[in-house]
Amino acid sequence: MRVIRISSRISSEIAIALLLPFLLPAQNAEATLDQGIEAFHKGQYEQAQKLFEQTVKASPADARAITFLAIARAAFGDCNRSYDELKLQAARNSDPEIRRLAGLACIQCLLPHNEFAQIMPMLAQLQKQYPSDPDVIYEAARVYNKAWNFSIYDLYQKAPSSYRVNQLSAEIFETQGRYGEAAAEYQKAIQKNPIALNLHFRRGRALLLESHDPAALEKARSEFEDELKLNPADAVAQYQIAQIYQTEQKGSEAADHYEKALTIAPNFAEALVALGKIRLEEKQHAAAVALLERAVRVQPSLEAAHYNLMIAYRDSGKTKEAQREKKELDRLQRPPEGEFSDFLKKLDKAPPKP
Repeated sequence: MRVIRISSRISSEIAIALLLPFLLPAQNAEATLDQGIEAFHKGQYEQAQKLFEQTVKASPADARAITFLAIARAAFGDCNRSYDELKLQAARNSDPEIRRLAGLACIQCLLPHNEFAQIMPMLAQLQKQYPSDPDVIYEAARVYNKAWNFSIYDLYQKAPSSYRVNQLSAEIFETQGRYGEAAAEYQKAIQKNPIALNLHFRRGRALLLESHDPAALEKARSEFEDELKLNPADAVAQYQIAQIYQTEQKGSEAADHYEKALTIAPNFAEALVALGKIRLEEKQHAAAVALLERAVRVQPSLEAAHYNLMIAYRDSGKTKEAQREKKELDRLQRPPEGEFSDFLKKLDKAPPKP
């Protein structure tokens, strides 16, 4: 029996000795990969790439090493050797972090070539899987910004005389605060396509943003009315007409158009609040409370709804309800807490510069 045990021990030692040359490189490869991943997450991308290359050389079938090497290469713009692997891993890898990194790298490879047909499905998948990830959100902003610029260039190149060019020019002027020029471009677009939806509305809004003098109010109202001729179901156009009448202190006409807006869109919170305020001014407290309670239910975070409901309760003699709304309003108006808020507080307390 002793001879058999000694023989068995010798056999085990021989087996380990035979496997050792294979086990040690695998262990070393795993350690090298871990070092590479650590370097990658520290932003030491060049060192990480070298370590990933060493890992792949030592262990050519290591999927993690192959993927991280492809990600590192893509970070340096070497997409020719990495894109196919990245696309595969973004779709199939079981590790969510690797899928995320591979997906982002795919988009970074495609974006310089404006390959939006391939980018958009990938981005949609990333946004679905990682909706709060800052890298995904940032990449989405880059993609949408470039897609916007690319589309603008395409439109001006391929259809320079279309009404859409004038519409786009008007929208750009609006973002720049050049409302008079925006209104003029919308007018050109309307002349080219009188039946296009939303042009009259946008021109009316640009006119209002430029001026609230009587002539501008009249022109804007006319534009909103023209929009309603094309689209009678435009609740926002009705709301804008009501706002103009309210600016002109014509409460009855304003209320009529707010009601029309609410007939079209019963959950239009701003219209509920505006009509509720008119009913308050008319001392119709029960009607005001009903409208404002609806507004609060529809949009619980709308401060104007809570404020006016508080007033309506107070004027109706409902002190307890008014106090409840006051507490809710105070809660909504309380500054948010967090790192950025703390930073702003520190700035506010900082001593003035000499």
